[in-house]
Amino acid sequence: MADNETVKMIADYMENGFLENIIDMFRHDLSLFSHLPEVMADERSRVRIGFVNLVETFLQEYPQEIRSTVPGIAGLLKNEKPELRADAAYMLEIIGDKRALSAIESAYNEENVEPVRQVLGDVIQTMKARM
Repeated sequence: MADNETVKMIADYMENGFLENIIDMFRHDLSLFSHLPEVMADERSRVRIGFVNLVETFLQEYPQEIRSTVPGIAGLLKNEKPELRADAAYMLEIIGDKRALSAIESAYNEENVEPVRQVLGDVIQTMKARM
């Protein structure tokens, strides 16, 4: 299956509420973790909610695989859609990988949408408090 077909399938399953099926797929094929940043970029809110649940489910079970998604998720901090930038910051906070902090701080300094800037500031504070 081509990468874009895989991303679409994962996102469609999440949209339709088949999160348990997705969890099972990821447990059987760890290479699927590499697609998570693309799945997160999906515009459908149910997909992004499913993404959060997926990350929270696997953060303890597969920490290396989840942390490997940090560069891709950090790249979403530059997305044209403000809600996606805020969601990316929130996800980086959940993952808690300190490597993301410089990208979040940079996004904070460049952000011109105040609600997103506020989210970024909150994420920075939380992450620094954990260190």
